[in-house]
Amino acid sequence: MTLLALGINHRTAAVEVREKVAFGPSQLTRALSELRALPSVHEAAVLSTCNRTELYCVTESSGESEVLDWLSRFHALPREDLLHCAYHYLEGDAARHLMRVAVGLDSMVLGEPQILGQLKDAYQAARDASGLGGELERLFQHTFAVAKQVRTETAIGENPVSVAYAAVSLASRIFDDFSRARALLIGAGETIELVARHLHEAGVHQLTVANRTRERASALAGSLGGQAISLDEIPVALEKADIVISSTAAPLPILGKGMVERALKRRRHRPVFMVDIAVPRDIEPEVGELSDIFLYTVDDLHEVIEENRRHRQVAADQAEALIEHGVAHWHKERRVRGAGEVIRDVRAKGERLRDEAQTQALERLAKGEDPEAVVRRLAHQLTNRLMHQPTLALRGAAADERQDLLEAAVELLLGEPESRN
Repeated sequence: MTLLALGINHRTAAVEVREKVAFGPSQLTRALSELRALPSVHEAAVLSTCNRTELYCVTESSGESEVLDWLSRFHALPREDLLHCAYHYLEGDAARHLMRVAVGLDSMVLGEPQILGQLKDAYQAARDASGLGGELERLFQHTFAVAKQVRTETAIGENPVSVAYAAVSLASRIFDDFSRARALLIGAGETIELVARHLHEAGVHQLTVANRTRERASALAGSLGGQAISLDEIPVALEKADIVISSTAAPLPILGKGMVERALKRRRHRPVFMVDIAVPRDIEPEVGELSDIFLYTVDDLHEVIEENRRHRQVAADQAEALIEHGVAHWHKERRVRGAGEVIRDVRAKGERLRDEAQTQALERLAKGEDPEAVVRRLAHQLTNRLMHQPTLALRGAAADERQDLLEAAVELLLGEPESRN
């Protein structure tokens, strides 16, 4: 069995590609079922965020080709398009990648905390879909433990700067006075909640939250003195919004060019700052063609994010060292488990040979044979049966000049040199 991590992220693929490969909540159960049903796949988990789509699998050797073919079919994308931007890691490299993702070392915002929660959601979804076996279960649990250690022992999580914070920071460079700005936030998930709090702390107090479920929008808006609306009410709210930030899981854009153009006319072309954090995108790219719209996507936040990366580099180096220790520990436990299976097989064979010899000895005793002769025969017979296969293997190793096997046999069967004196 081989551990495989295969996917794309913000470094290898533009948002135009990432949105096509993203798995929406309604697709996830079917995706896990189909992935797990592939002939070469034994375990599977799917991580899908605005910056990455990754598949973690336990497969037969060379299973990455079948997994890539499936990803291409599921999203109706040419395999060649995925090949240009997909990466894959095997075994220890796959474990290392998962741990780096969990602590935010592979994120656009170095050390961002949201990814660990998203990874835990992916783990739970895979468990619910019976996608996890012992190998991935142990890997995820070990990864969560390493992530906790990194957060505890390094400063990578101090003063966290998220994509949400980066979006608000970018807006602050455009608006001199946030207190007069009106913000329309679309969505009510964790990212929008962070955006809302950052905006409120920066001085924006006229907040409107639009969401498919109005109750959820009300809970967020109410805590910050804002108002909640449904998605159907966005066209009216758009006329008053100076800042629009959107992050939903909608499969299709929520704001189209026509809707925004009509709002601009009613605003008398007062400019609007927009950030689309969603993948797939919530705002049609054509909206950015309008002269009074300043539209940014999640890929446009690099400047703010790079500044964060420089501040956290020392902590990141410490985190890398902890991850290397975590990978080494994972390898060791895996080897021990592998040895345990061998030990169980060896002991089972020994016990089987013992039981056969014991049964024969008891039968001879029942026939009245001399007990001492029976015991001697039992000892001789058991020794021959136990040593038969190792003896054949040693002779074969000598004939093939396999000195490594001969030396291993000395250590395994005869013990350390001092124990043989």
